[in-house]
Amino acid sequence: MSTHALNTTGDHIEAGIGLTVLRYLDLVVLAVALPLFLLAGLPMIGYLAAAAAWLVQRGIHAVATRKAQNSDDPRTVVGVLAGSMIGRGYLVAGSIFAVGLAGSREDGLAAALLSISLFTIFFAAQMVVRPFDQPRPPQ
Repeated sequence: MSTHALNTTGDHIEAGIGLTVLRYLDLVVLAVALPLFLLAGLPMIGYLAAAAAWLVQRGIHAVATRKAQNSDDPRTVVGVLAGSMIGRGYLVAGSIFAVGLAGSREDGLAAALLSISLFTIFFAAQMVVRPFDQPRPPQ
């Protein structure tokens, strides 16, 4: 390896394009799912409910993560992250439940399957990307 590759000066390892795409892969899948829903004739109410809930929970996740990173108190970090995780889960589950009651069972099923797919992709991507988000140990 080159000396430059071993001795970078940044606090964090710089993410390449691959890590950036992986970090937002769930949003890419959400965008790709729209034409699939339209072409396959799947329930659009289910897609819209799942997409809205997913985008809102991603926004909450970003705000909570930023707040946790800016805090020096471990209790605040744990409280913010745990509270946002529980709240985001209830938000997505509630939207699936609501669309299933307001619409048809197929709407709820479509929302549930899309949400579960997005969560699986998001969770797996976070497991891969997370080590690269941590500050490097001092040399």
